[in-house]
Amino acid sequence: MPASQIAILGAFAGLTIFLGLPLGRVRAEMPRTKAFLNALAIGILIFLLWDVLTAAWGPADEAVASHHYATAVTYGGVMLVCVGAGLIGLVYFDRWMKQRAARLRPEGPGAATAQPALIPAGPDAARARAAGLSMLIAAGIGMHNFGEGLAIGASAASGELSLALLLVIGFGAHNATEGFGIVAPLAAAGERPSWGRLALLGLIGGGPTFVGTIVGMQVTAPLLEIAFLALAAGSILYVVIELLAVARRASKVVVTWGLVAGLLLGFLTDAIVTAGGA
Repeated sequence: MPASQIAILGAFAGLTIFLGLPLGRVRAEMPRTKAFLNALAIGILIFLLWDVLTAAWGPADEAVASHHYATAVTYGGVMLVCVGAGLIGLVYFDRWMKQRAARLRPEGPGAATAQPALIPAGPDAARARAAGLSMLIAAGIGMHNFGEGLAIGASAASGELSLALLLVIGFGAHNATEGFGIVAPLAAAGERPSWGRLALLGLIGGGPTFVGTIVGMQVTAPLLEIAFLALAAGSILYVVIELLAVARRASKVVVTWGLVAGLLLGFLTDAIVTAGGA
């Protein structure tokens, strides 16, 4: 199969993420539905966290089993450093953003009337934070999807076209559910994003699959795949922590069912990939 067709299939596998994004434009309030979608996103992300960490640790585990301990230490070290960088880096970035916002906010008597507030407050602040969180989710999923693209490209480059096609089908089905996770914070905050915003989120989340497919056909670098998967795991873990804070304010019954549904969706879509021997 020509490389151009493999690249197109890789793009298809990633851009199915657009199927779930239009939910972010639903106008109705529906607090229970939004709480369910938020919990659904958490369930999907928890599955993704497990899936990504398993894939990132796999090469180190195989090296240990083969008694190649130096290789195992290298792979495991890169994984742990990148997981920490993905998680702690976002924590410090979030703190920096809050400090920057505090410096920009006008202070002193009459400041509120002397100039417009540069930082939104109340519901506007919640919407702004939801927009930032959805962007973080898209970026984390994008790093994960880059790793998926590497797998597709590497399979095609090694001549295993049937496996590559199964990976495209499996990843495409799986990515279709990830759109819900991206827009869940927006829905929970009552924010209705523009079509342009949804397009940007979709490209950030799904586009890296296409890029990873091209890279995977040209370069075989296990450390690169481990690094991106581990960075994705760290960012996904950070987002899960943030979404759990939102879920605490909702009905425990709704949240529980959403979590179960999200995990179920993750495992069901992943079963297609497993059937292909990946």
